[in-house]
This record gives sequence, C-alpha cells and structure tokens, in this order.
Amino acid sequence: MVYEVKIKKKVLRGLEKLPENVRKLLFLLIEDLKADGPIQKGWHNFSPLGNETYHCHLKYRYVHVGHTDKGKS
Repeated sequence: MVYEVKIKKKVLRGLEKLPENVRKLLFLLIEDLKADGPIQKGWHNFSPLGNETYHCHLKYRYVHVGHTDKGKS
C-alpha cells in the first residue's frame, strides 16, 4: 500500500534553509512514510506524541512532526 504524504507550504519554503544532511534525512523519512505508513519503528528517534501525532528527531535540533488522518480515504 502506498500512503499519501502532504507537506505544508511553510515547510516547503523552509527546505532551502535546512542543512543538506538534514534535508536528505527528511526526504528519506518521507519515502519511508509513503511506503510503510505513519509508524516508523525503524527510525531510531521516532515516537508517538498521542492523538494520531508522531515525531522523529532528524538531528538534535531538527524534528519532524506528523499527523495522521485515520479513516480518510
């Protein structure tokens, strides 16, 4: 199953400001989210925040926060 990943416009505008290594990690995470869904136990610093919200530390200072829309088709 392929999952849909939406990226907010604000995030897209800020991509060029990210360091190259963090940008690469973000794109790898997005590809894993598309392939395997919102729960990424293979990522070392990935954990749930509650209420269908998850976060993953890409680096100490950079964090991905994602939300799921369960039941939406």
